[in-house]
Amino acid sequence: MLLSILLDSDLDFGYKILQLLLCVIAVLPAITFHEWAHGFAAYKLGDSTAKADGRLSLNPLDHLDPFGSLMLLLFGFGWAKPVPVNTRYFKKPKRDFAITSLAGPVANFVLALISGLLFVLMLFITGENNLMDNKTVEAITDIFFYSMVMNVGFGTFNLIPVPPLDGSNILMGILPQKAAVQYSKIRYYTRYIFLAILILTWLPEPLDVVGEWIFWPLNQLRLLFMRGITDLWQIAFSPMFSETAEYVVKIFLTLVYGI
Repeated sequence: MLLSILLDSDLDFGYKILQLLLCVIAVLPAITFHEWAHGFAAYKLGDSTAKADGRLSLNPLDHLDPFGSLMLLLFGFGWAKPVPVNTRYFKKPKRDFAITSLAGPVANFVLALISGLLFVLMLFITGENNLMDNKTVEAITDIFFYSMVMNVGFGTFNLIPVPPLDGSNILMGILPQKAAVQYSKIRYYTRYIFLAILILTWLPEPLDVVGEWIFWPLNQLRLLFMRGITDLWQIAFSPMFSETAEYVVKIFLTLVYGI
């Protein structure tokens, strides 16, 4: 992700700084809405702990985890500061905690879909109106692209069934009670599992196939989403879509540029 851009010796320093700023703009909503969705879901299910703690907020500073945010910027996956949840306030603790945990990744996938649609729209605007050299349009397009990629990465990474990631809580909500209790003991080994995950992402060939095999389900989810965006791109340039898209583009240009 951003790491590959920063390490590219063919790119000038100013461009790297610009891309860093655009990535920061894209990553803040991904983290904010993920954690807000957790708190909102818990609140609707009867737990006001997050609201009392000031975490039912759209202020990014309330949710940032410095290291997790850095990981998301550099590698496209990461984590935020967990929202406090008290399952004693839930009518059905096991089910409701799973729903609360699922809300975060779902929020990311919704944001990714919106960002993908806007990304396709910006590509259409750029191509149809000869705005290829317009730096403002290019920056906005990049933001939507980074937002799409980071939200998909953030959502899928948090579905990994390892505590304290959301996937573990979702899995424990599905498992029978005894199996869920046994599975919860995996939290004692979390630090080693995350270290292994980090190492697997950096393995050289041919050992990198181990990481690819382990992360295959999550990678397939990411690929499925990106293929959907590719299909949107093809639809955007189809004759049936052109007239409607042209009308939307004219409205956009009128609002933004007054033309």
